[in-house]
Amino acid sequence: MIIKFVGSFDDVKSLPKTQFAEYAFIGRSNVGKSSLINAIVSQNIARTSNTPGRTQTINLFNIDDRKMLVDLPGYGYSKVSKSEGIRWVQRLQEYLLNRSQLRILFILIDSRVGIKDADLDLMDFCDANGIGYQIVYTKKDKKVRETDQVNISAKNHPAMIEKILETSAEKKTGLEDLRNIIGVK
Repeated sequence: MIIKFVGSFDDVKSLPKTQFAEYAFIGRSNVGKSSLINAIVSQNIARTSNTPGRTQTINLFNIDDRKMLVDLPGYGYSKVSKSEGIRWVQRLQEYLLNRSQLRILFILIDSRVGIKDADLDLMDFCDANGIGYQIVYTKKDKKVRETDQVNISAKNHPAMIEKILETSAEKKTGLEDLRNIIGVK
């Protein structure tokens, strides 16, 4: 597999115009998004950090000149200004509504924390606009806090793919389903 970093983009208008299918990853800050992307492709392509909110641009990675992985900025990070947070949401909505190459949005949920209001807001936005998404629980190797977990189901979310995936980037578990969906080995 040949992976090329295409670039980091501040806005949707500056994204390259390609015909490659895009598989985008998003989640709350510190959900393990970059680590999961790296585990899927078995290479360190996405920059990881222990600091929440590090990814602040739309990062594109070309896979074998056939498809793109998209590392979207996290949401729900409280240490950005309100205006910056609004700008991130507007950019995300613009990407989701206007990027015809988008095949699926993987919404990552930290299994230790569970679904939060920001996740539900994103799911509702996708449902209202017919944007297909799949829920992926991350950090399944960590101790899961069972209290206050919200159960979600495709019955209540028409754009959601029914199967919910469970992964651990650290233990390399649950990656095969993602690899099969994206079409990477």
